Amino acid sequence: MWWILPGMIVIIAVGLFMAMRVDGPNRKEASRLQFENVQFSNLKDGTNIGQWKGSTSHLRDNETEMRVAGGEVEGFRILKGAAAKNGQPVKLSKGRTIDELFKAAIEAKSLVVDVISGVTVTSKTHMKAFGMHRNRLRSEKQ
Repeated sequence: MWWILPGMIVIIAVGLFMAMRVDGPNRKEASRLQFENVQFSNLKDGTNIGQWKGSTSHLRDNETEMRVAGGEVEGFRILKGAAAKNGQPVKLSKGRTIDELFKAAIEAKSLVVDVISGVTVTSKTHMKAFGMHRNRLRSEKQ
């Protein structure tokens, strides 16, 4: 019976090591993301879709939607990523959500905003997708 606790510790340690090996390349890729200077004044009216897909794994893949009217952001939502199945934003570190990060970017009119501490990599991948909106435009009629 004395071996059960050390055995469980070894199993947990091996599991954590394997998880880090699987997630490591994706984490490294996402942490190196660079942000272009997005001109919020040049946003196209309509429903814009942005996405980020990892090339090494898809743990942090996400897709966001931004509605623009009159060149201003009218609204946004997370289609895939840090959102629950009902579409509500998931509370991350210290109860903050990616929605709060997007609101800060809209207010600052910049993607250079403080990421959510404790979920830096997830924050960066969502901000990258958010910044991709100007490259993808989906007509409201579709």
